[in-house]
Amino acid sequence: MYRLLRANAEVRERRDQLRHPVYAAPELLATRPNQVWSWDITKLLGPQKWSYYHLYVIIDIFSRYVVGWMVAPRETAELAQKLIATACLRQNIQPGELTLHADRGSSMTSKSVAHLLADLGVTKTHSRPHVSDDNPYSEAQFKTLKYRPGFPERFGSIEDARNRAVALFDWYNLEHYHSGIALLTPFEVHHGLAPKRIEARNQVLKAAHRAHPERFVRGQPHAPPLPEAAWINPPKPTTPAAEQPA
Repeated sequence: MYRLLRANAEVRERRDQLRHPVYAAPELLATRPNQVWSWDITKLLGPQKWSYYHLYVIIDIFSRYVVGWMVAPRETAELAQKLIATACLRQNIQPGELTLHADRGSSMTSKSVAHLLADLGVTKTHSRPHVSDDNPYSEAQFKTLKYRPGFPERFGSIEDARNRAVALFDWYNLEHYHSGIALLTPFEVHHGLAPKRIEARNQVLKAAHRAHPERFVRGQPHAPPLPEAAWINPPKPTTPAAEQPA
């Protein structure tokens, strides 16, 4: 009887309890800069116990370039609006060109931010609730900054946090050779300098191989290529019906 009822969608929970909606995993693809951005907010410890500053960061997932950041005394949707609007203006984002991804924090899901993105023609997506790896680029970037030698345990004031953030993001964008983008800097990838840099590396490797071929047992080496795409949750390959277990 229950098998027949289930087949006709007649079986339901009789108790009065909350049913959570099913959230699909966001699948975002970037094949060039300024196509998909990710943003998040992390806390920086202040001078005293229970004192914090909030670091807002927007990162391009293809180039890993930080397109906007801000240190603020609190987390609000109004500050997030200001940062997003400024970053879009600086990067000359056109309507329909950009997707902005974030988790489900109060600022990220606020109506004011949603209205701003609609006005700018920016598509918004959100991570699934309680899923830690739906926003990997922002999380990895925060870890890189906080594990950098010299990153203080606490900041003496908000001005101290802002001054140190300037140096940190200059290093990250301009000097950090990122393993996820062929050991190039985010600045080089974001501004289209990657092909020239990779070609220069290949010329150096070619000259080294020509001068001492005996050192290269596997032949002439080549610089690693820049990845063609950056994904948030790439689609899983489907198993053909013929290969599925019975």
